[in-house]
Amino acid sequence: MRIKELLKQKGITAKELAAKLNLSEGALSQSMNGNPTLERLTQIATALGVSVSELFEEPRKDSTVITCPHCGKPITLKAEP
Repeated sequence: MRIKELLKQKGITAKELAAKLNLSEGALSQSMNGNPTLERLTQIATALGVSVSELFEEPRKDSTVITCPHCGKPITLKAEP
């Protein structure tokens, strides 16, 4: 899973994410390193402003995703050849 990578991209610590989700850091760590439920994955994705699939898939090399500073939604920028 790419949760740690996404946290770094968004400038959020695991402790801050755990607080957003009303979880202990240990419970979040288990979800990040174990086999989380779909419900937990949905909660994490929502808190990070990404889709559940983005927690798993590698970003495309021909595009960059940034976060809108106003609404927090992801914006995908694609490079044209």
